[in-house]
Amino acid sequence: MTVRRRAPFVAAVYSLVLALLVLGPLLGPGYLLLRDAVSTPRSYLTDSALGLTDAAARAVPQDALLAALSAFVDGGLVVKAILLIALWTAGWGAARMVRTVLPTAGLGPQLVAATVTVWNPYVAERLLQGHWSLLTGYAALPWTVCAAVAIRRGRRQGWFALAACLAAAGLTPTGVLLAAVTALAVLACPGGRSARGLRLTGALGLFFAASAPWLVATALSGGGDGSDPAGVAAFAARAEPGLATLGSLAGLGGVWNETAVPQTRTTLFALVGTVLLLGVALCGLPALWRRRRHPAVAALTVLALLAVLLPTLGATAWGLDVGRWSVQHVPGAGLLRDAQKWVALAAPLYALAAAAAVLRRPVTWSVSAVLIVLLALPDLAWGVGGSLRPVHYPPSWQQVAAELDGDPTSGDVAVLPTGMFRKFPYSSSAPVLDPAPRMLPEDVLQTGELVVTGGSVGGEGSRAQQVERVLLTGGSAADLASLGVRWVLVERDTPGPRGESATTLSGLERQFSDEHLELYRVDGDVAPYEATRRARATVIAAHVLWAMLLAGGLLGAGVLEVRTRRRRRHQP
Repeated sequence: MTVRRRAPFVAAVYSLVLALLVLGPLLGPGYLLLRDAVSTPRSYLTDSALGLTDAAARAVPQDALLAALSAFVDGGLVVKAILLIALWTAGWGAARMVRTVLPTAGLGPQLVAATVTVWNPYVAERLLQGHWSLLTGYAALPWTVCAAVAIRRGRRQGWFALAACLAAAGLTPTGVLLAAVTALAVLACPGGRSARGLRLTGALGLFFAASAPWLVATALSGGGDGSDPAGVAAFAARAEPGLATLGSLAGLGGVWNETAVPQTRTTLFALVGTVLLLGVALCGLPALWRRRRHPAVAALTVLALLAVLLPTLGATAWGLDVGRWSVQHVPGAGLLRDAQKWVALAAPLYALAAAAAVLRRPVTWSVSAVLIVLLALPDLAWGVGGSLRPVHYPPSWQQVAAELDGDPTSGDVAVLPTGMFRKFPYSSSAPVLDPAPRMLPEDVLQTGELVVTGGSVGGEGSRAQQVERVLLTGGSAADLASLGVRWVLVERDTPGPRGESATTLSGLERQFSDEHLELYRVDGDVAPYEATRRARATVIAAHVLWAMLLAGGLLGAGVLEVRTRRRRRHQP
């Protein structure tokens, strides 16, 4: 087998090695519990998991998928597998994109592109923030470029591949938006064997199918009708040491949470790392300029510029004003408020440019480029400097879940202390999302309020806010029952507001208690607060459509790819 034929295999193996090097410590026994990331042994298909509450459907269809799979496989393994596959396919897809857009590129440029895609501040910061499912959307971007180019060339497998890409990215709403914007940008460029209008119409149809779970859930529940305008400034992109906001975003960094960054990005080494990464990419721009007529190069260049400039402008005073107005008056604008996540759209161009920098160069150039990119962010290795490590839940969580699962009556769960974030002795030093909503078989009421530096950002859970007020003011069991609460869970080993809740708990029946958790039951009739059967059936059907799109897209693209390769082998 020639070196050129071995290149795809080598690039795939190399990307897997990079992914393992990043995630190493996390792959041991235990569960991911870091900031926004929560994995549990088992989760359940509650109304919250389906997005049928008054909160925004941000974790749809992610939570429903975990609920379905964890009935058969440990949920912690599922999350680890998805995260590993995401990082692996991100690098592998970048190598594939280079072969598609730069046909003369050999193994060296492909490995450079894979390194840039996997080993950068964006990946590190999203891992530390706990946005593991967003990385599936990030991983889909280079594959989306390949699918769009195939569609432009009149290849049927391109449509199947695009369906799979959008569905995979659609694990979160942001992910599918990233992939859809990338696909539409490439397909909208003039030329190609098919009509531009048909290409765009087909891509939009696939986008809506991939987005069906969260679109349908939002339409039925009305969740997320408005976002707190305070979140616009709180989630704006941030300047890192030695870099203005523009420089941070250009270096694929600048996440809003200054604690969710690798150690090297908290010092002036952030400037050094950014210069090294950009230096590799900028060296390839002249070669890409000569290929500017290629639709993928043209589209990705525009996307990269917008992905860096718009979040930069959004962090200015007038940009924040525009953002606050948008989230108050434009439906769905709350999706845009974490501005730095959109810088993912620049990553495909960076990968192409880095590959172009070593195109037709000696092997030493490729090796040097890979080493430079790795040295630009040395603490991404081994769990982002050891920050990604599995945790082990106390057995009491499983005991409480079994208690709720065995009770014939239904009703939601209120939690103490109030708030969404916890600091357990068995978790990291960083605040972590309360695992209760994903651990328990009943809906857990939480407001969605996020405490940030300088204040807080309100959530959309209005009923949860009422329940919290009842607990903090020492309200009665009847007050809780009228709000649909059957259970009160007290998490004893984490700090947080408890107010006068002892008065409320004194009137409830304690069902379970140990050093970690206490569970109280509200007796009597509890007002029903649950989605209708029709609403649940409709949303489940939307999830089935999403799953079929993913499976059908992968199967169709795979079958057609195999047929194409066989045809080529038999050609004289």
